[in-house]
Amino acid sequence: MSDQTWAGVRERVRALARAAGSDRVFGFSGHRFVLEEPLAPWQVAELEAHIGTGLPEEYRGFLLEVGAGGAGPGYGLFPVRRADGRWRWEGDGADLADPSRLAEPFPVQGPDPALVKALLAQCPREEDFDPVEDFDDAMAAWDERWARLMWSPERTVGAVVVCHLGCASRQWLVVSGPERGRIWSDDRVDDEDLAPLLDGGGGPVTFARWYLDWLGRAEEQVASQTKAAEG
Repeated sequence: MSDQTWAGVRERVRALARAAGSDRVFGFSGHRFVLEEPLAPWQVAELEAHIGTGLPEEYRGFLLEVGAGGAGPGYGLFPVRRADGRWRWEGDGADLADPSRLAEPFPVQGPDPALVKALLAQCPREEDFDPVEDFDDAMAAWDERWARLMWSPERTVGAVVVCHLGCASRQWLVVSGPERGRIWSDDRVDDEDLAPLLDGGGGPVTFARWYLDWLGRAEEQVASQTKAAEG
Protein backbone atom coordinates (compact mmCIF):
# COMPACT_ATOMS: atom_id res chain seq x y z
CA MET A 1 0.00 0.00 0.00
CA SER A 2 1.19 3.52 -0.81
CA ASP A 3 1.31 6.55 1.43
CA GLN A 4 -2.03 7.50 -0.12
CA THR A 5 -3.77 4.37 1.19
CA TRP A 6 -6.09 6.32 3.47
CA ALA A 7 -6.53 9.48 1.43
CA GLY A 8 -10.21 10.41 1.31
CA VAL A 9 -11.35 7.40 3.31
CA ARG A 10 -12.70 9.39 6.25
CA GLU A 11 -14.73 11.50 3.85
CA ARG A 12 -16.09 8.42 2.09
CA VAL A 13 -17.29 6.98 5.40
CA ARG A 14 -18.91 10.27 6.39
CA ALA A 15 -20.70 10.36 3.03
CA LEU A 16 -22.17 6.94 3.78
CA ALA A 17 -23.42 8.22 7.13
CA ARG A 18 -25.48 10.81 5.22
CA ALA A 19 -26.66 8.49 2.45
CA ALA A 20 -30.19 7.14 2.30
CA GLY A 21 -30.26 3.39 2.72
CA SER A 22 -26.99 3.14 4.62
CA ASP A 23 -28.93 1.70 7.54
CA ARG A 24 -29.43 -1.47 5.49
CA VAL A 25 -25.72 -2.25 5.43
CA PHE A 26 -24.88 -5.10 7.77
CA GLY A 27 -23.51 -3.86 11.09
CA PHE A 28 -24.98 -0.34 10.75
CA SER A 29 -26.60 -0.61 14.18
CA GLY A 30 -23.19 -1.07 15.74
CA HIS A 31 -21.39 1.90 14.21
CA ARG A 32 -23.85 4.00 12.15
CA PHE A 33 -20.93 4.97 9.91
CA VAL A 34 -19.51 7.17 12.65
CA LEU A 35 -15.73 7.34 13.09
CA GLU A 36 -13.78 8.30 16.18
CA GLU A 37 -11.34 11.16 15.78
CA PRO A 38 -7.88 10.19 14.49
CA LEU A 39 -5.08 9.87 17.00
CA ALA A 40 -2.25 12.37 17.13
CA PRO A 41 1.28 11.10 16.40
CA TRP A 42 2.22 11.45 20.07
CA GLN A 43 -0.78 9.33 21.05
CA VAL A 44 0.17 6.55 18.66
CA ALA A 45 3.74 6.70 19.97
CA GLU A 46 2.44 6.45 23.52
CA LEU A 47 0.20 3.51 22.55
CA GLU A 48 3.14 1.68 20.96
CA ALA A 49 5.27 2.33 24.03
CA HIS A 50 2.48 0.98 26.20
CA ILE A 51 2.18 -2.30 24.26
CA GLY A 52 5.92 -2.63 23.78
CA THR A 53 5.95 -2.91 20.00
CA GLY A 54 5.18 -0.96 16.85
CA LEU A 55 1.78 -1.32 15.21
CA PRO A 56 1.44 -2.72 11.68
CA GLU A 57 2.00 0.15 9.26
CA GLU A 58 -1.42 0.06 7.60
CA TYR A 59 -3.24 0.09 10.92
CA ARG A 60 -0.96 2.78 12.27
CA GLY A 61 -1.77 4.94 9.25
CA PHE A 62 -5.48 4.36 9.75
CA LEU A 63 -5.31 5.54 13.36
CA LEU A 64 -3.48 8.69 12.29
CA GLU A 65 -5.49 9.57 9.19
CA VAL A 66 -8.95 8.01 9.46
CA GLY A 67 -9.91 7.39 13.08
CA ALA A 68 -9.25 5.51 16.28
CA GLY A 69 -12.14 3.17 15.50
CA GLY A 70 -15.83 3.19 14.68
CA ALA A 71 -17.34 2.46 11.28
CA GLY A 72 -15.88 -0.69 9.81
CA PRO A 73 -16.40 -4.37 9.04
CA GLY A 74 -18.89 -6.34 11.08
CA TYR A 75 -20.40 -4.18 13.80
CA GLY A 76 -17.56 -1.71 13.59
CA LEU A 77 -13.83 -1.39 14.13
CA PHE A 78 -13.05 -1.62 17.84
CA PRO A 79 -11.78 1.75 19.07
CA VAL A 80 -8.52 2.05 20.95
CA ARG A 81 -8.72 4.52 23.81
CA ARG A 82 -6.73 5.77 26.76
CA ALA A 83 -8.50 5.37 30.09
CA ASP A 84 -7.13 5.51 33.62
CA GLY A 85 -3.67 6.08 32.21
CA ARG A 86 -3.71 2.93 30.06
CA TRP A 87 -4.44 2.22 26.41
CA ARG A 88 -6.95 -0.49 25.54
CA TRP A 89 -9.21 -1.70 22.77
CA GLU A 90 -12.93 -1.66 23.52
CA GLY A 91 -15.66 -3.88 22.09
CA ASP A 92 -17.40 -7.23 22.36
CA GLY A 93 -14.54 -9.62 23.07
CA ALA A 94 -11.77 -7.02 23.03
CA ASP A 95 -10.72 -8.25 26.47
CA LEU A 96 -9.73 -11.59 24.93
CA ALA A 97 -6.50 -9.86 23.85
CA ASP A 98 -3.76 -9.07 26.35
CA PRO A 99 -2.15 -5.69 25.54
CA SER A 100 0.87 -6.64 27.67
CA ARG A 101 1.67 -9.55 25.31
CA LEU A 102 1.36 -7.90 21.92
CA ALA A 103 5.12 -7.95 21.36
CA GLU A 104 5.09 -11.77 21.45
CA PRO A 105 4.82 -13.54 18.07
CA PHE A 106 1.31 -14.62 17.20
CA PRO A 107 1.24 -18.46 16.93
CA VAL A 108 0.35 -19.55 13.42
CA GLN A 109 -0.43 -23.07 14.62
CA GLY A 110 -3.18 -23.68 17.14
CA PRO A 111 -4.19 -26.82 19.04
CA ASP A 112 -3.43 -30.19 17.47
CA PRO A 113 -6.48 -31.00 15.28
CA ALA A 114 -6.35 -34.59 16.53
CA LEU A 115 -6.70 -33.40 20.13
CA VAL A 116 -9.59 -31.13 19.17
CA LYS A 117 -11.37 -33.97 17.36
CA ALA A 118 -10.81 -36.36 20.25
CA LEU A 119 -12.14 -33.91 22.82
CA LEU A 120 -15.20 -33.12 20.71
CA ALA A 121 -15.92 -36.84 20.53
CA GLN A 122 -15.92 -36.95 24.33
CA CYS A 123 -18.48 -34.17 24.70
CA PRO A 124 -21.22 -35.44 27.05
CA ARG A 125 -24.70 -36.16 25.66
CA GLU A 126 -27.67 -35.43 27.86
CA GLU A 127 -29.46 -38.62 26.87
CA ASP A 128 -26.62 -40.65 28.40
CA PHE A 129 -27.22 -39.26 31.90
CA ASP A 130 -29.83 -39.84 34.57
CA PRO A 131 -30.42 -37.74 36.60
CA VAL A 132 -29.86 -34.61 34.55
CA GLU A 133 -27.69 -33.11 37.30
CA ASP A 134 -25.02 -35.67 36.45
CA PHE A 135 -25.03 -34.38 32.89
CA ASP A 136 -24.62 -30.80 34.12
CA ASP A 137 -21.57 -31.79 36.16
CA ALA A 138 -20.05 -33.75 33.27
CA MET A 139 -20.69 -30.86 30.88
CA ALA A 140 -19.09 -28.35 33.23
CA ALA A 141 -15.99 -30.54 33.52
CA TRP A 142 -15.82 -30.95 29.74
CA ASP A 143 -16.25 -27.21 29.19
CA GLU A 144 -13.22 -26.58 31.40
CA ARG A 145 -11.11 -28.95 29.31
CA TRP A 146 -12.39 -27.33 26.10
CA ALA A 147 -11.59 -23.84 27.35
CA ARG A 148 -8.04 -24.86 28.26
CA LEU A 149 -7.52 -26.31 24.79
CA MET A 150 -9.27 -23.75 22.57
CA TRP A 151 -9.39 -20.54 24.59
CA SER A 152 -5.95 -20.44 26.13
CA PRO A 153 -4.52 -16.90 26.21
CA GLU A 154 -1.41 -18.38 24.59
CA ARG A 155 -3.40 -18.88 21.39
CA THR A 156 -3.81 -15.17 20.71
CA VAL A 157 -0.70 -13.44 22.00
CA GLY A 158 0.56 -10.88 19.50
CA ALA A 159 -2.91 -9.99 18.19
CA VAL A 160 -5.87 -7.74 19.00
CA VAL A 161 -9.58 -8.22 18.35
CA VAL A 162 -10.67 -5.60 15.83
CA CYS A 163 -14.34 -6.43 15.26
CA HIS A 164 -17.15 -8.85 15.94
CA LEU A 165 -19.55 -10.25 13.39
CA GLY A 166 -22.25 -11.35 15.81
CA CYS A 167 -22.87 -14.63 17.64
CA ALA A 168 -19.36 -14.51 19.21
CA SER A 169 -17.62 -14.66 15.83
CA ARG A 170 -14.74 -12.18 15.72
CA GLN A 171 -11.74 -11.04 13.67
CA TRP A 172 -8.22 -10.30 14.87
CA LEU A 173 -5.36 -8.15 13.61
CA VAL A 174 -1.97 -9.74 14.09
CA VAL A 175 0.52 -7.27 15.54
CA SER A 176 3.65 -9.42 15.94
CA GLY A 177 5.19 -12.44 14.26
CA PRO A 178 5.17 -13.76 10.67
CA GLU A 179 1.48 -12.89 10.20
CA ARG A 180 1.96 -9.27 11.28
CA GLY A 181 -0.51 -6.90 9.64
CA ARG A 182 -2.92 -9.64 8.54
CA ILE A 183 -6.49 -10.41 9.59
CA TRP A 184 -7.45 -13.74 11.17
CA SER A 185 -10.98 -15.07 11.69
CA ASP A 186 -12.04 -16.46 15.06
CA ASP A 187 -14.86 -19.01 14.86
CA ARG A 188 -14.04 -20.88 18.03
CA VAL A 189 -17.67 -20.49 19.02
CA ASP A 190 -18.35 -23.01 16.23
CA ASP A 191 -15.57 -25.33 17.42
CA GLU A 192 -13.13 -24.09 14.78
CA ASP A 193 -9.62 -22.81 15.44
CA LEU A 194 -8.53 -19.35 14.36
CA ALA A 195 -7.69 -19.19 10.66
CA PRO A 196 -6.22 -16.54 8.34
CA LEU A 197 -8.75 -14.53 6.36
CA LEU A 198 -8.07 -15.15 2.67
CA ASP A 199 -9.09 -13.30 -0.46
CA GLY A 200 -10.71 -14.86 -3.51
CA GLY A 201 -7.35 -16.00 -4.80
CA GLY A 202 -6.33 -17.62 -1.54
CA GLY A 203 -3.98 -14.82 -0.52
CA PRO A 204 -3.77 -13.27 2.95
CA VAL A 205 -5.85 -10.19 3.71
CA THR A 206 -4.02 -7.25 5.27
CA PHE A 207 -5.68 -4.61 7.41
CA ALA A 208 -5.98 -2.07 4.58
CA ARG A 209 -7.40 -4.62 2.15
CA TRP A 210 -9.87 -5.77 4.81
CA TYR A 211 -11.10 -2.26 5.56
CA LEU A 212 -11.15 -0.88 2.03
CA ASP A 213 -12.95 -3.95 0.65
CA TRP A 214 -15.62 -3.47 3.30
CA LEU A 215 -15.94 0.22 2.45
CA GLY A 216 -16.23 -0.50 -1.26
CA ARG A 217 -18.94 -3.11 -0.71
CA ALA A 218 -20.89 -0.74 1.52
CA GLU A 219 -20.73 2.01 -1.10
CA GLU A 220 -21.84 -0.37 -3.83
CA GLN A 221 -24.79 -1.58 -1.75
CA VAL A 222 -25.96 1.94 -0.95
CA ALA A 223 -25.54 3.06 -4.57
CA SER A 224 -27.53 0.05 -5.78
CA GLN A 225 -30.35 0.81 -3.35
CA THR A 226 -30.40 4.44 -4.38
CA LYS A 227 -30.57 3.51 -8.06
CA ALA A 228 -33.40 1.05 -7.40
CA ALA A 229 -35.36 3.67 -5.48
CA GLU A 230 -34.93 6.19 -8.27
CA GLY A 231 -35.86 3.69 -10.95
